[in-house]
Amino acid sequence: MNKVILMGRLTRDPEVRYGVGENSTAVARYTIAVDRRFKRDGEQNADFIGCVAFGRNAEFAEKYLRQGTKILLTGRIQTGSYTNRDGQKVYTTDIVVEEQEFAENKAAGNGGQNNYSRPVSNPTDADGFMNIPDGIDDELPFS
Repeated sequence: MNKVILMGRLTRDPEVRYGVGENSTAVARYTIAVDRRFKRDGEQNADFIGCVAFGRNAEFAEKYLRQGTKILLTGRIQTGSYTNRDGQKVYTTDIVVEEQEFAENKAAGNGGQNNYSRPVSNPTDADGFMNIPDGIDDELPFS
């Protein structure tokens, strides 16, 4: 089984290209920084993992993903190789994205500044829990 689940932040905006021809497919490439669970002195605290998305996933990346966006993705590892212009063989490892979604809301990604246009309909108490109106028990379909 070849299955990968990653959560991290985009290191830059996705690079999107479209194939040539009648049925051109979008291809998006981006890198995410995935924090390491344990830190060691003097070592890098994140891994930078290359990802490639095709079709609708690539179009989603082009439209919604930006540098710094925290995402959760699932996919598979794909390895390959090619010969560069200098005649040297280069080995590649990418994550082929099967699913991707936002891992935090827009307000959290903007330093807590809420940019939503609709008002909050359910105010919360001091502990962060939603206030439930009195008499709601009578409307619940279960007991």
